[in-house]
Amino acid sequence: MSTKPISTPERKRGEGVKLVYEILRDDIIDLVMPPGSPIDEIQLAERLSMSRTPIREALVRLAGEGLVTTLPNRSTVVSNIDFLNLHTFFDALTLMYRVTTRLAAEYRSTEDLAQIRAHQAAFTHAVETQDALAMISTNRAFHAAIAEAGRNPYYTGLFSRLLDEGRRILRIYYSSFDDRLPQEYVDEHNDIIAAIEAQDIAAADRLASQHADQIVNQIRRLISRDRRQQIAL
Repeated sequence: MSTKPISTPERKRGEGVKLVYEILRDDIIDLVMPPGSPIDEIQLAERLSMSRTPIREALVRLAGEGLVTTLPNRSTVVSNIDFLNLHTFFDALTLMYRVTTRLAAEYRSTEDLAQIRAHQAAFTHAVETQDALAMISTNRAFHAAIAEAGRNPYYTGLFSRLLDEGRRILRIYYSSFDDRLPQEYVDEHNDIIAAIEAQDIAAADRLASQHADQIVNQIRRLISRDRRQQIAL
């Protein structure tokens, strides 16, 4: 993370929190701040020319999204990614993909479809411009809108938390394509939309499951890749 001071105009109440949150969120998701990195509130305050109060409020929000962790000594670090138990995360994520998409196919309204399509258009643009952070945020918005269309706030809340916690994993996923996501993965979203519009619950379930599987399998291959190099002795 850059330590160069940021020149900012006078801010209204709450804008400082938003600024800190967005700067830290993007650096954490983009892995500029790797897992385990300490977050120095004093350094941030000097860099952003603001008091520590909005910084602490932003850190509370990031902690709620699972991106930072407060240690017993009250210091804050970027949360670790639990690769050893990643299979449990993938199980929950896949289930939520399926359940929310099934319910969306059953209960969606015309207004829901408009929202889902709008998020898909933004996602498509992000893919075309190879903007990884935009791909992550618009992908989250797309699937969250599908969950909202399913009319079950409990599933929506759980899925939103999983989507938030999985943003760094999704960053790894996109990096495996050098941020050039193949068109077929954009098309998968369009196929899901078509199934939801047709209220084809079985197709929505099948497509959501396949969509989750290809993401999970790609990440698993990337993590397990042998990166050792032959060294002549």
